[in-house]
Amino acid sequence: MTTAFAPDLDAASAANPLHPSRRIEIRAFDGPLGAEVLGLDLDEPLSDDDFARIHRAHLDHHVLVFRDQRITPDQQIAFSRRFGPLQIHVLHQFQLPGYPEVLVVSNIVENGKPIGLGDAGHYWHSDLSYKDKPSLGSLLHAQELPAEGGDTLFANMHLAWDTLPAHLRSAVEGRFAEHTYLAKYAELQKRSPWRPNLSAEQIAQVKPVVQPIVRTHPETGRRALFVSEHFTTRIIGLPEDESAALLAAIFAHSVRPEHLYRHRWSAHDMVFWDNRSLMHLAAGTPDHLRRKLYRTTIEGDVPF
Repeated sequence: MTTAFAPDLDAASAANPLHPSRRIEIRAFDGPLGAEVLGLDLDEPLSDDDFARIHRAHLDHHVLVFRDQRITPDQQIAFSRRFGPLQIHVLHQFQLPGYPEVLVVSNIVENGKPIGLGDAGHYWHSDLSYKDKPSLGSLLHAQELPAEGGDTLFANMHLAWDTLPAHLRSAVEGRFAEHTYLAKYAELQKRSPWRPNLSAEQIAQVKPVVQPIVRTHPETGRRALFVSEHFTTRIIGLPEDESAALLAAIFAHSVRPEHLYRHRWSAHDMVFWDNRSLMHLAAGTPDHLRRKLYRTTIEGDVPF
């Protein structure tokens, strides 16, 4: 697990036709995933060529970090929508006022009420894996950061599949698992103030779904494990004890240190990750320190 940089992989990037003096640089991290995008301000128009390069870099590196992005929610939404339609989180209580596409991720409490989802990412997961069409990717934009803590960890699920021991591969090949948003909801609700009671309408939005344990990335063709400790409840067709043991072994393997990147946030960072390739985890923030970020989520395809 690392946050160091590798030598620049894209130093010869072409100038943006809309901004001839600007050069975009994609600098890969020296680790199992991730890259930093330099020379790009997302509050300016983005040419089709530059968008194509960002899209390609996202597929190649799975996590892109855009530094010092002083953008508005409208600009975050507009950039996100270039990758596809946006998904609205079931917890409408934590939408940014006036922006249903933006989920507020925050531990801040004002007037006795939480302003955002303060325990988001408490368990390893891929966003919205519990939907028929799970998320393509998520974008998280830093608004207010704590002086310590608040890191986000990412696990490369392509590497997790590539390095999965043969006996586990044969055990999961061709199998399916159930995912549900409610898997750990009651447990989270007991430990924090950030999980409101769900209405019947909200519960209807998150009915359990069945997903392949090994999915194929629809754009790159690479295979990846697609189960998580947060949302995956059981493997279809296996006895409960055998299913639980197999899932535990897969979870443990997936988050081995050599599969991970830890993101240490800087002011105004925006991080864009591929939920088809990764899981992520919030490392936690001290209770007395404030943290607030805005998340947009792009709809993906039915996994296969």
